[in-house]
Amino acid sequence: MRFLTVLLLEEGLASATRTSYASDLRLLARALGGSVLTAEAAQLTAALPVAGASPRTQARRLSAWRRFYRWCRREGLREDDPTEFIALGRRGRRLPRSPSEGAIERLLAAPDLSRPEGLRDRAMLELMYASGLRVSELTGLPLAAMGLIQGVVRVHGKGGRERLVPMGEEARLWLERYLREARPLLAGALGHPAVFLSRRGLPLTRQAFWLSVRRYGRLAGIGDDLHPHSLRHAFATHLLNHGADLRVVQQLLGHRDISTTQIYTQVAQARLQALHARHHPRG
Repeated sequence: MRFLTVLLLEEGLASATRTSYASDLRLLARALGGSVLTAEAAQLTAALPVAGASPRTQARRLSAWRRFYRWCRREGLREDDPTEFIALGRRGRRLPRSPSEGAIERLLAAPDLSRPEGLRDRAMLELMYASGLRVSELTGLPLAAMGLIQGVVRVHGKGGRERLVPMGEEARLWLERYLREARPLLAGALGHPAVFLSRRGLPLTRQAFWLSVRRYGRLAGIGDDLHPHSLRHAFATHLLNHGADLRVVQQLLGHRDISTTQIYTQVAQARLQALHARHHPRG
């Protein structure tokens, strides 16, 4: 579809975002049959909750459809935008679940360091927690992005925006060890430029890393619902717990809007209140 090509080439959307848009547009096509370009607002509204979609999923679908119909109007494929007056009920933003500092320490210690994959996973976990990267940013890192001498990583984030993020001494040491001891064994003869490689010498996928994080979460006694984004949540929450400035955390996370970052202040505040209630004599 030409619309998806425009998103990829002209607007620089990440491939994962493009895949999500494609899925939402396929659902739209199935729901409306051949009437996508002539659809009315009522038809679109009826299609939003298909397959028992949660409010979050419906909001994502509407965002994708709205972008598509605005593009259709711009290209002269239809005169109006049927999504213009569709509004979903405001949904409360869920506070991200953030593992404690102790849980993170157990998670970091979970990989088997006698195996190349274990060294790789330890380096990935350390870097993700130290730098707050998105999982797509982490798995997409090329060797050229690693500034080990300076202790920074160059990240290409959402919308093609670039940022330099400190990695910290501990993550830097684990990365150096992985690059020295494990990566050559994984790379073989392929010589792929990605930092983190599978046992076949290809870039490790987001899905493979997600499965590894879940396994390490179980080994660390954290539970089955741990996912890579949990480390990003922990990065932000723990920084704020230790007094970091909100604007600095925003820059490190690569958030365009500070309101996205502010949700972590609620997590930090909730933890402070819980600690107060547990330890203060009049709590």
